[in-house]
Amino acid sequence: MEILERRDTNAVAYLNMNAPERLNALSDEMLAALQDQFYSLKEDRTVRAVVLSGSGKAFCAGHDLKQMTAGRQSEDGGKAYFKDLFDRCAKMMMTVQSLPQPVIARVHGIATAAGCQLVATCDMAVAAEGTKFGVNGVNIGLFCSTPMVALTRNIHRKQAFEMLTTGRFLNADEAREVGLVNRVVPVDQLDSAATDLAESVAGKLGAAVRIGKEAFYNQITMTTPDAYGYTGDVMVENMLYRDTEEGISAFLEKRDPNWEQ
Repeated sequence: MEILERRDTNAVAYLNMNAPERLNALSDEMLAALQDQFYSLKEDRTVRAVVLSGSGKAFCAGHDLKQMTAGRQSEDGGKAYFKDLFDRCAKMMMTVQSLPQPVIARVHGIATAAGCQLVATCDMAVAAEGTKFGVNGVNIGLFCSTPMVALTRNIHRKQAFEMLTTGRFLNADEAREVGLVNRVVPVDQLDSAATDLAESVAGKLGAAVRIGKEAFYNQITMTTPDAYGYTGDVMVENMLYRDTEEGISAFLEKRDPNWEQ
């Protein structure tokens, strides 16, 4: 049984975390498998969108606590292991946002701690009714400091701080209201909702989405004047694409574009 399954359909790559007995925890093996697939996708121009899901009862329950406990048994009390673990996890999360393809989290059950971080890291998210989201490490004495990075870049500070300090879970509707997920649908519509969103993205000009995703994350941390200067240059580059010219011509001529990319 593969810990991470992949299938490609209609220019969409579907990645499924397949460790249901561990609630798809971000074990050493899961982190490595995700990193490998994301590296592969980075160079794959046949894929224009990615859907990330989890098998069993949950999307992802965060780090593997049993492995973390075992890692503590070293002479330094686990310091080197924990530093390496959180570095590897951060690298994987940052790779998600560096991919040229938008990544959509298909979330059900629970998404806790680093699992909630993964949802916040993905570019978009679709959740099933009844899903719960939490950065609840504080309940066991471990403040979710690294999950906090992605969470605070998705939702308002006070809401994030309450979650982090109380361990309170958000339900799916609350997650949508605060901006953690895009859509909430009945469980039996989760697959179709994620697929519809992914295929909508995949149907757009891949080169435009690639340049746009990179610009989206780059401009967020800039001042407003710097952001306008930077994105103006991006739009100039985009306008010079052959396929953009074709897209504009097709719109004016009321026909489908004949895109090459």
